[in-house]
Amino acid sequence: MSQILVRDLSPETVDELKQRAKQNRRSLQAEVRAILEEAAREAERALQRQQRTDELRQLAAWSRQQHGPQTSDSVDLIREDRDR
Repeated sequence: MSQILVRDLSPETVDELKQRAKQNRRSLQAEVRAILEEAAREAERALQRQQRTDELRQLAAWSRQQHGPQTSDSVDLIREDRDR
């Protein structure tokens, strides 16, 4: 298992981490590990979301290029309603 040493944390930060660990019924080490693991997972999820968003944008651009815009002109719809 890997180790990380974090130096020069302010006493306030350490106190906040201790309080959070106490609230979650964990040791300080377990709390910091949980925070880091969650941050790493969230970073990976954010990257995956960004990749999916980029793929969808590319697909939408390709679709518009192949088939033209898929939205109707509101002016035409209003005129249609008025002509009824």
